[in-house]
Amino acid sequence: MNNTQLTDRVALVTGGSRGIGRAISLKIASLGAKVAVNYHSNGSAAHEVVRHIENDGGVAIAVQADVANEEEVQRLVAEVESQLGPVDLLVNNAGIFYPVPHDQTTAEIWKREQAVNLDGPFYTTWAVKEGMIERNFGRIVNVASIAGLRARPRCISYSTTKAGLIGFTRSCAEAFAPHNIRVNAVAPGLVDTDIIDDVSEEAKQALIDSTPISRFGKPEEIAEVVAFLLTEQSSFVTGQTYVADGGRVTLP
Repeated sequence: MNNTQLTDRVALVTGGSRGIGRAISLKIASLGAKVAVNYHSNGSAAHEVVRHIENDGGVAIAVQADVANEEEVQRLVAEVESQLGPVDLLVNNAGIFYPVPHDQTTAEIWKREQAVNLDGPFYTTWAVKEGMIERNFGRIVNVASIAGLRARPRCISYSTTKAGLIGFTRSCAEAFAPHNIRVNAVAPGLVDTDIIDDVSEEAKQALIDSTPISRFGKPEEIAEVVAFLLTEQSSFVTGQTYVADGGRVTLP
């Protein structure tokens, strides 16, 4: 990719301090974007990402906020706009995941996953969309999951939120298209991040064995897809969900 494709664009990456979010932040900074790295609790990780970007000659800031809280999201966007400028690129990456069977899926788990995984993207999108409409430019990428495309009996709540996020993506894409705002989603499969740290080695191997490409994905591979959707290489793409899962979604 040309490393100036996103020059002078302001990007907000929610959950941008670790895993896929970290890789996205670093990737789009390498393309010239000024990046706001949002984090919920791990400030040290977020500031490490900022230092990495700055050491490479880029511009970045770390901003704390719980995306499940509408007031905090409003503060988040105001702070980004104050320090970097209006948000041109939004990546809704923040998410939580409780892999439990149905008899352990409590109302608390349901509500918290809905709040972070679905309310969060709504709050952030609504906080930036009017400015995008005024400037007649915006690019939004929502990080969903193949759990939103396939049955997931051990993560009913999570799967529901990701299916909802895909529907949100499609509807926003059509609603915002007249204003030169493109909205797409990425649906990762198994990615080697700390979200799988508590999974046993036997379970990990079973997942790898059932993946056609026979390995976990890398956060950087997902970041490449997100970057494609944010740049003008994807200028005729909106309302789509790009699956990056090593072939798992093709399985029965």
